[in-house]
Amino acid sequence: MQPTSDRIKQNLQKVSLEVKPYNAKIVGVTKYYGLDVMQDAYNNGLRDFGENKALDAINKINGLSEEVRKDSTFHFIGHLQTNKAKKVVGFFDYIHSVDSLNLVNEIAKVADSKGIIQKIFIQVNNAKEEQKFGIAPSQLNNLLSEIQKFKSIEVVGLMNMAPFIDDEIELHRLFREMNKLKEECGLKELSMGMSHDYKIALEEGATIVRLGKILFE
Repeated sequence: MQPTSDRIKQNLQKVSLEVKPYNAKIVGVTKYYGLDVMQDAYNNGLRDFGENKALDAINKINGLSEEVRKDSTFHFIGHLQTNKAKKVVGFFDYIHSVDSLNLVNEIAKVADSKGIIQKIFIQVNNAKEEQKFGIAPSQLNNLLSEIQKFKSIEVVGLMNMAPFIDDEIELHRLFREMNKLKEECGLKELSMGMSHDYKIALEEGATIVRLGKILFE
């Protein structure tokens, strides 16, 4: 069910007040919602949008008004296959889900061909969930060293997806570990926290929270 404009306004106001003390950015995850919802969110102040599926997202974003496209920032937050890099690189301002050297190579190749610098996050699977993408923390320094060879890629931060659990102590631990990794790597941004755990993520240093249901339901 699509949310009403009033509902989106109320949700955004509530969450924005919660996020403001942490000076973090809200990325509205709009993968399940259409152009009307994105337009309503934009009208109520949202300027960052996150999408998961490359081709669907590109078609949707191209359907937005020129004003919304030019005045918004678009984040690719889903798993990116190397064969989709050509579509995503340069179209999205940020790619949050970079998790292999093969993907880095492909992103760099496309960015070089387009004459741009693509901003990325490294996805870290510090919860060691087999069903999720992301590199192990122990692989992070090596991947960052390899990425330094590419002038067309800028690593701005780290990203993770925490387990969908009620164990707040464990969530605090995982998010705290991510913040420590970010600091050790000298990076600025930390993309972590979704609708069910964003408050804990903020307490542990998230600079970007990726929110869907809590904004649009």
